[in-house]
Amino acid sequence: MSTHPDIHGILAYPVTPFTADNKVDFDKLEALVEQLVVTGAHVIVPLGSAGESAYLTEAEFDGVIDTTINVVNGRVPVVIGASDLTTANTVRRAQYAQKAGAAAVMILPISYWKLSEREIVQHYTTVGAAIDIPILVYNNPGTSGIDMSPELLVRMFEQIDNVTMVKESTGDLSRMLRIAELSDRQLPFYIGNNPLALKAFKAGATGWCTAAPNLLPQPCLDLYDAIRAGDHARAEAIYEDLRPLLEFIVAGGLPTTVKGGLDLLGQGVGDPRPPLLPLDDSGRDELRKLLAIR
Repeated sequence: MSTHPDIHGILAYPVTPFTADNKVDFDKLEALVEQLVVTGAHVIVPLGSAGESAYLTEAEFDGVIDTTINVVNGRVPVVIGASDLTTANTVRRAQYAQKAGAAAVMILPISYWKLSEREIVQHYTTVGAAIDIPILVYNNPGTSGIDMSPELLVRMFEQIDNVTMVKESTGDLSRMLRIAELSDRQLPFYIGNNPLALKAFKAGATGWCTAAPNLLPQPCLDLYDAIRAGDHARAEAIYEDLRPLLEFIVAGGLPTTVKGGLDLLGQGVGDPRPPLLPLDDSGRDELRKLLAIR
């Protein structure tokens, strides 16, 4: 099996900024990615759920890849979300990411038809054979409609060279523990459920995949540092302070809530792309309170 790069800690997911006429705002994307790097994110992951990857054209998608990797300029690893409905275009996106200089790709199995395990394995096998960089397998049945069991995830880790990491977003801690058990702790798992961050870190998660650093980078970093230092009391205090915001941004949809928060912080990056809508007035009021207490 291939080795995975040093992908650990806070994996920050930038949103994709849009102009008033609904085009990708690459200047604001540059500024947002730069801010995430200089404030200490360990890894940058564009084109995930927070990045509205499902709503971009292929040209826009490639532009976000190029912009992100150029801004980061090797300072931290970049993992590109390369998921698509078809295996062929997932391969295209993954190959483009590799050519652009990505450290790894993150792939969520998404399909109009619910995929069987045989089809899921073939999908990842085909993508893995087309690239040389590692794959972070992303399990998020809440958005993809497909739920991959710990047994399937570990089987792909054992059978597909490029599959070297798993992002678990079901919110079920027992699944992470099962992944660790089945793989003899050889398969690194990453937190994909914000409200589960503290428990998952305590269970041995390698990193936390989150859009929260767009709004409050330092508490996220402080939580990770406290866990690494074994200071569980401090970690608990930081997490309890962060938890209401984490729950809010997940419940309201990451592009909508994070973009609303950036606007409240004076760093507006435009509205989400329809059919998503901007945060409503009551949501803005609640988020304003959550951000103001820090």
